[in-house]
Amino acid sequence: MDAAAIKSNSIHGKINFSKYLFFVPSVLLMLGFFVVPVFYTLYMSFTNSALTGTSSTQFVGLSNYISMFQDTTVWTSMVNTIVFLVGSSLIGQQVIGFLVAYMMKNKNSSFRRVIGALILIGWILPEIIVAFCMITFLAKGGTLNSIAGVLGAKPVEWAFTHPMLSIIIANAWHGTAFSMMIFQAALDDVPGDIEEACIVDGANSFQVLTHITIPYIKGTISTNMMLNTLQTLGVFGLIFTMTGGGPGTKSTTLPIFMYRTAFVNYQLGYGTAISMILLLIGVLLSIFYVKAMKV
Repeated sequence: MDAAAIKSNSIHGKINFSKYLFFVPSVLLMLGFFVVPVFYTLYMSFTNSALTGTSSTQFVGLSNYISMFQDTTVWTSMVNTIVFLVGSSLIGQQVIGFLVAYMMKNKNSSFRRVIGALILIGWILPEIIVAFCMITFLAKGGTLNSIAGVLGAKPVEWAFTHPMLSIIIANAWHGTAFSMMIFQAALDDVPGDIEEACIVDGANSFQVLTHITIPYIKGTISTNMMLNTLQTLGVFGLIFTMTGGGPGTKSTTLPIFMYRTAFVNYQLGYGTAISMILLLIGVLLSIFYVKAMKV
C-alpha cells in the first residue's frame, strides 16, 4: 500500500471517528441520569438499606423479593395498579381520547379549537390541582352529588366509598386530552379517498372504522398505549392527594406502597425492590403492545 492510500485511510478513519463525538454528550447524559440510577436501584433492591439506624448496608440477596411476594399488601397493590391502569389509561384515556378525536374528525376548525381547548384544560393542570378539583367534584356536597340529587339519588362520599373509581375518573380526565391530540394528528393523515371508496363499495361507517381507519393508525395506537401505560404506572401525587391509598389499602397502588415502605417505614431496600417490580411491569407491557400491534 502506497503512502497516499495510507494517508487517505488515516483521514477517513479520523472522519469516521470524529462523527461519533457528537453522540458523547447524549451518551453521558443517558448514563448519568438513566442507566446508572437504574443499576444502582437494582443493587439497592438486594440490600437491607434503611433511612434510619446505625447499621451499615448489607447485601441480603433475594430476601427483599422473597418477603415481597409473601406480603399480601404487595399483591393487593399489584391488583389495584392493574385495575387503575386498565380503567384510567387503556379504557379512559385511550378509548375516550380516540372517540373524541374521531367525532371531531372532519369538523370545522372553529369547533375543533373550542372543544379541544375545553378538553385540554384537564391536561395542562398540574396533578395536585387536578386532585383538588376532583375532590371537590366528588365530595358529598360536590357537583356530582348535586346533579345526582336532582335525579333523586342520595349523596355519596365517592373518595371514601368508591376510592378506586374516584382516582380512575380523575386520571382519565387528566390524561384524555393527550390521547385526543395524538389520535387527531393520526386520523388527519388517513387518506380520505380510501375511506370514500369503501363507502361507495357499500361499507358502513363502522366497517370503515374497523377495517381501514384503525389498521391504518395501529402504530399510533401502540405508541400511545405505551406512553399512557408508563405515565399511569408512575402516577403518585394524584392518588396520594385524593385518597392517600386508602381507606386501608383499597386504592393503594405500587407507587403509593413503595413510598410508604421506603419513606414512611424507612425500609429503603425493600422499597427499591418494589420499584423494580413496577419497572418490570412497564417493560413487559410495552413489549406486549409492540408484539400485539405488530409494529
